[in-house]
Amino acid sequence: MIDFVVTLVAAFLWLVSTSAWAKALTDIKVATGQGIVKELEPCNQEVVCYFGSVTSMGSLNVSVIFGFLNMILWGGNAWFVYKETSLHSPSNTSASHSQGGIPPPSGI
Repeated sequence: MIDFVVTLVAAFLWLVSTSAWAKALTDIKVATGQGIVKELEPCNQEVVCYFGSVTSMGSLNVSVIFGFLNMILWGGNAWFVYKETSLHSPSNTSASHSQGGIPPPSGI
């Protein structure tokens, strides 16, 4: 049961941390986009500023994708750990029959 709880906590933490990283990456993209030229004070006066480009953020996008894939992996792992717990498979009732319970029906 402890393994199941630890696995659920790990899956949840992967979800939260990957979502936070995805949001931060979106904020970084917005903050370093073309709109930054309009916000620079020297560019609004006498100097003419041009937006060249931003460094490629493809590897950062891949890190977010791998984060969500890892969360899915932990979620799948939690399913298999759940199947090993007593929550999934109830206790065996055939033991009570051999200890004086109601006998199983016999054939005709």
